[in-house]
Amino acid sequence: VQLQASGGGLVQPGGSLRLSCAVSGRTISSSTTGWFRQAPGKEREFVAAMRGSDRSTFYARSVKGRFTISRDNAKNTVYVQMNSLMPEDTAVYYCGVGSRALIQSSATLPASYDYWGLGTLVTVSS
Repeated sequence: VQLQASGGGLVQPGGSLRLSCAVSGRTISSSTTGWFRQAPGKEREFVAAMRGSDRSTFYARSVKGRFTISRDNAKNTVYVQMNSLMPEDTAVYYCGVGSRALIQSSATLPASYDYWGLGTLVTVSS
């Protein structure tokens, strides 16, 4: 199983970015896929997840209303649309794929995911 994250870059506060995570070797509609981020000196933290079985979505409180997770089954790719970006959103963003039907409390934990991509850097700065 391989995950390839892309779409990071430098953006001004208030701007938008869309990250992509192309998955091979596992069908995302049969999995839970999640986005996490890790800022320098901090632990990896949950951002958003989508459960494969019913497309339920979960968001961290800090991004709810600003970020939207989605997927394209035909491309086996997961996205996160990030709007109204703030400097505190600066981090390396990672995508992960896990078991089919994680409950919300499990979907927020990095240990629940079986495979990870290498990450893509998002820098929010003026």
